[in-house]
Amino acid sequence: MPILFIHGAYIAAWCWEEHFLPWFARRGWAAYAVSLSGHGQSPGREHLDSLSLSHYVANIVEAVATLPAPPILIGHSMGGMVVQKYLEQAAAPAAVLMASVPPQGLISSALGMFFTAPQLLTDLNRIMGGGDPGIDSLRQALFHQPISAEKLRRYWEQSQPESHRALWDMTFFDLPNTSRVYRSPMLVLGAQYDRLFSPGQVQSTANAYGTRPEIFLNMGHAMMLERDWEKVAIRIDEWLVAQGL
Repeated sequence: MPILFIHGAYIAAWCWEEHFLPWFARRGWAAYAVSLSGHGQSPGREHLDSLSLSHYVANIVEAVATLPAPPILIGHSMGGMVVQKYLEQAAAPAAVLMASVPPQGLISSALGMFFTAPQLLTDLNRIMGGGDPGIDSLRQALFHQPISAEKLRRYWEQSQPESHRALWDMTFFDLPNTSRVYRSPMLVLGAQYDRLFSPGQVQSTANAYGTRPEIFLNMGHAMMLERDWEKVAIRIDEWLVAQGL
């Protein structure tokens, strides 16, 4: 069965290529990752700020149509919100939300950073304006476990601005209507030291969909790139097998 991985804001499909795509392929899954419009090598960078959350959902609709069977959807951060919005209009065999934007949107995350990590919030706003992400800000936002300077710089060089319109959609204007979301089997994962979406926010996501969250200890936001990424991959694989997929 195919798995389609959907990345978060400021990055592209490369975040899955490091570990998850080859790991899941070795276990027999047909693993794919999509770069949303304006991200990575996908077209649309020249009008990035005009891209809405619905544009990103349309990217998933298009990608799903090219696959041999309806895929399992795995979304990280903003990608988790894209998955929720996709599920408003179509079912999936299963869905995994990793450190996802909660259905209540970004406002609680922004308020949390205002009080606990104001410099990080300032730096993220600067990136929205087209500024380069600082390496220290990237480390603080994405990682809790040790990471080599070489890897961090490589990730920094591949980071990019995000669509203002999509970010506003995820804050106020296009939040998911949870009553309309298809109740596909759903696994909700979070990280103990996520500076963007706290375990409490992950709990609220799980509550909205009638499930229980699983929080990985000693990990930060970039669960697919942290040193212990394989623990997350193993849990997802085990859960999918338990669903009979």
